[in-house]
Formats: sequence, C-alpha cells, structure tokens
Amino acid sequence: MSSTASPRRTDDTSKIASYSPSQVATAAATVIFTVLILSFRPFQPAGGAAEGGGDILNQIGFSLLGGLAVFAMATLAAPRKLAALLSPWWLLMLGFLLLSALNAAEPPAAMRAIFFTLIGIVAVAAVLVLPRDGDGFSAVFAFSGAVIVGLCFVGVLFFPSLAVHGPNVFEPEHVGFWRGIFSHKNIASPVMACYSFAGIYLARRGWLKSGIALFVFAMIFMANTGSKTTAGLVPLAIVLVIVPNVIGMRLLVPIVFAASIIGTALGTLGIVFIPFLNDLWHHYAPDLTYTGRTSLWAFSGEMISHRPLTGYGYDSFWGTPVVTEIDQVFDRDWDIRNIVHGHNGYMDVAVMMGLPALAAAVMVLIVQPLRDYLRIPLLKENVFLGDLFMMIVLFTTLNAFLESFFFRRVDPVWLFCVLGVLGLRIVSRFPLPSSFEARSGVYHRPAHAKG
Repeated sequence: MSSTASPRRTDDTSKIASYSPSQVATAAATVIFTVLILSFRPFQPAGGAAEGGGDILNQIGFSLLGGLAVFAMATLAAPRKLAALLSPWWLLMLGFLLLSALNAAEPPAAMRAIFFTLIGIVAVAAVLVLPRDGDGFSAVFAFSGAVIVGLCFVGVLFFPSLAVHGPNVFEPEHVGFWRGIFSHKNIASPVMACYSFAGIYLARRGWLKSGIALFVFAMIFMANTGSKTTAGLVPLAIVLVIVPNVIGMRLLVPIVFAASIIGTALGTLGIVFIPFLNDLWHHYAPDLTYTGRTSLWAFSGEMISHRPLTGYGYDSFWGTPVVTEIDQVFDRDWDIRNIVHGHNGYMDVAVMMGLPALAAAVMVLIVQPLRDYLRIPLLKENVFLGDLFMMIVLFTTLNAFLESFFFRRVDPVWLFCVLGVLGLRIVSRFPLPSSFEARSGVYHRPAHAKG
C-alpha cells in the first residue's frame, strides 16, 4: 500500500515545487490587486470599504491583505525595487498626511482612517514590485479585470437592486445608472476606464483576445454608468498617450499632459479664483457650474483662507460640524451640509492638510510622474507598461478636478492613481525582461521621429 501511495505524495510535492518564484510572485500580486479593488464588502450601496474603517470585516480583511503584501515583498521582491519607490516627495507627502491626523477633530479616528490609506499604498507597491516580466503584469491585469468587470455585469444582470442606482432622495438623477460591485457610479466608471486602458496594454503586448474583451466590456459598463466626465476623459487619455507613440514623438506625451492639467485647472478652479477668468466666466458662460461644483469650490476656498497652512485635519471638514452647522446660502447650488466631499481632489487636499501639502501632492502625483515618463528606457516592455501607467495617471489626475479621491483610504480610484504614479517610477528605473517570442528588446521609433 505504501508503495502505491508514496508516489502520489511525491508527485504532489513535485507539483508544488515546480512553481517558480516568478510564478508565485505573480500569483501573490494578482490576488492582492484583485482583492484590493474588489474589497471585502462588494455590492454595498451605503459605502463599503472606501467609506470608513469602522467595519470589523474591513478592519480584519485589509489588515490581513496589508500583512500579505508586506510578507510577499519581504520574501519575493527585489530590495532595489522597494528602495526605488521611496522618494523624498512621497515621504514629505506622507508626513503631511500623518500631521493632518494630529490636527483632526478626532485624532484616533483620523489615524485609523490613514492606516487604511497606508495599507492601500503598501498593497499597490507590492503589486508593482512582485511581477518580474511583462507576462506577470499581464496576468495581474487580465485576471483582476475579468473578476471585477465580470462581477459587475453579474450584479447588473442578477442583482440589479444592488448593482444599479435606485431611487434616492439625495441623488434622484442617478436612477438606472450602473455601479456594479461599487458603492457609486462615480467609482465604478473610473475603475472601468482604468481597466479599459489595461485592455489596450494587453492587446499591444499580444494578449489580443483577453485585451479586446477587457476593453470592450469595460467600455460597455462605463457607458452605462452615465458618467459624462469619464466618457470624455477616456478617449482623451488614450489619444494623448498612444498617438504620440504611434507617430514616433513620445516627448509630446509629457507636454500634452502638462497642458491638459494646466488647461483643466484654469477651466475649473481658475474661473472661480482668478479674477480675469471669473469675469469672462460670468460674461460668456454664467450657466457653466459643473453641476453646481463651482459653489462648492468657492466655499472650500473661503474656508481654506482661514487655515491655509494646516487645513482642518484628515476627515475633519465635510460632514462635520465645521460645515453642517453653517447656514445654507439660499442661492448656493448644493446644500453643503449634505456633501461628503468637495468634488475636487486638489481642493480637498488643501482643506484637509493645507496649501503646503497640496504643493507636495502636486509634485508626487503630477510632476514626478512626468519626469519618470521621460526616463523610461526605450525597451518594448517598459514602453508598453509605461504608457498604461501614464494613461491611468493622466485620467485620474484630470478626473480629480471634478471628483475627490486623493488619499481616501482604499478607494479604488485612488488605488489606480497610486498604481500609475508608482508604476512609472518602476518602469523608468528597471528594464523589464521581455516575454515576447522575438526578444528584440529595443523599441524602435520610426525613422522620421525627431523626439
């Protein structure tokens, strides 16, 4: 009997041992990223993981996920890659984040919320340093995309009461819009946008079927979320990143990125705070309010002027007595007492942490990614992956002018933003081994390219 049972045990052991460290690292990254975006409470219209850390399932689940990420990085990641993720600007930004907890109305609660933000950043870092080649990153995005997008469609088809916006006294205009596993269409839509970028990346690398499928289904779902902002930004991000590469002018990407950021800032916050643009706005387009957001930004700016250096503390402004006990102005488009955030990530960073923290955030989320993109080596795998991360950064930083998710715990949109920002640091510093059948290695630009 032992002679027949022993070979089976030996076979099982050999099968386990046959998995290479690279495969184990990719599997760990795939699990971490999928669970991170899925959360431990999908199909929760009331908020889910992104809304707070008071839920015991979230506390245990994300703590364990953070522990898994740290363990995987300690045992499977190259120390050089881990060191590359630490930049002075990131350390300064995280310092401002921690200081904002001390300035909060309830420091212990703010620190718990920041703990979730740090877990999200650490988990995303693990996703970036664990895969060792293009196929590893492709497996992460293909699997997580199939799970997340697939579950969103399952929810719409079989659990519409959870996956589709229903009647709501605060947002009746959202009835019928899809949100899938997420708490709100304004989270579902940007996530689908980022997975559509991942689909383009997969297709460019030769994973044609999975790439096209992910792109098509993500776009279909995004279209049914009713988000006009995302619908406008997705093609813009694709065109501004891919087209310059196709025509052999990669240097145009950072230029159009910077121009897009500056133009959007002037067209949103600028018309509220810059007198000349404010006059033009009231004269030529007085009805342009971005669905009432301009009144929120004006209010935020007024409140920031009272505490420009420190802000009001993490999670200590919107929804707190600082705002809820203020009398509502009769001609304000939105009742600020019922607002959960300022619908502008940059303004909310200043509200929570002060203007110096906003300057650090701009360096971390915009300036450094631009510099990193310029430093990407012209290797096929690095170029393709770098373009994916740049599309994500371009989309999320532009989207943040109308929505607020920066440093917001484990909000999926924030996590994708971190993925793009830190991802550009990785691909700009480490050549990614090619998994192509033809290992040419160098990405050749057309002969007529000048950049």
